[in-house]
Amino acid sequence: MARSSGGTRREGAVQSKTSFVDRYRAWLRHHRLSAADSLQRLLDHPWSSLLTWLVIAIAMALPVGMNVALENARSASSNWDRPAQISLFLKAGLEEKAARQLQLKLVEREEIEESTLITSDQALEEFRRTSGFGDLLESLDKNPLPNLIIVSPSVEGNALAALQVQLQSLPEVDQAVLDMEWVQRLASLMTLGRRIVLAVGALLILGVILILGNTIRLAIESRRDEIVIVKLVGGSNAFVRRPFLYTGLWYGVGGGLLAGLLVSAALWFLGEPAHNLAQLYQSGFEVKGLGVMGGLNLIILGGLLGLAGAWLGVVSGQADEVD
Repeated sequence: MARSSGGTRREGAVQSKTSFVDRYRAWLRHHRLSAADSLQRLLDHPWSSLLTWLVIAIAMALPVGMNVALENARSASSNWDRPAQISLFLKAGLEEKAARQLQLKLVEREEIEESTLITSDQALEEFRRTSGFGDLLESLDKNPLPNLIIVSPSVEGNALAALQVQLQSLPEVDQAVLDMEWVQRLASLMTLGRRIVLAVGALLILGVILILGNTIRLAIESRRDEIVIVKLVGGSNAFVRRPFLYTGLWYGVGGGLLAGLLVSAALWFLGEPAHNLAQLYQSGFEVKGLGVMGGLNLIILGGLLGLAGAWLGVVSGQADEVD
């Protein structure tokens, strides 16, 4: 006996909706699995992974090491930034009396705040005391050092340069040397060096990204069949790309870690000679390293470069085949 239409139960496929919480948990679980699996694949091939890490580390360590060297040079020269002085080397044979008269005349000028006379005998005695060539100096027939007047100007900039020219033109003066010129040249050289570091660093960073992109492309080709199967069962583009992005991340993090170790080892190797040189100049300068934050920043930078290289390897060139 047939059932009435009101009591008939309809059977068939029922569409099920996944909640946002379940999708988030699945997404998070796949991230953890992709990160762990990518790291395990690198550790399963330690020598090839180590070579890639070393290439990345050297490319990152070069500009970072140069920048740290420039920072140490800037720190060493920071205490040299004293007020400018003009050293007036007087002509040979000028008597001490005439030198003192010139020194008194100079201090009366408005552009000059102070002037100090160092006689040739005083200069010779100081040189004998500090140079260690006392016996050699005793054998000289006469004092080869001229009288010297050190001028402290009260002007700066173009007026200072004009004052140097005026003092150079004095008949008693053999040479007028602006003592801060070499510091200014050093500052200009350091600015040029920083520009060179930035240019070299940009080129090496580009090289790291291209190297990682090519490495990830090779990894994609070696797992082509696996990717095709994942796509056939409904895997999304993001699902397929995720393991390769983590591979690039691990390459970059490992390269950044090794780069920090290389820079630290180089600074340790140079630390003792630099300390000995500083002691010869009665300076308390010590070589400064990356520090904890510098090392962490280097690792983070390596990870970002790894992600950039991996993304380039996944989406460029033959990205349509992956999709």
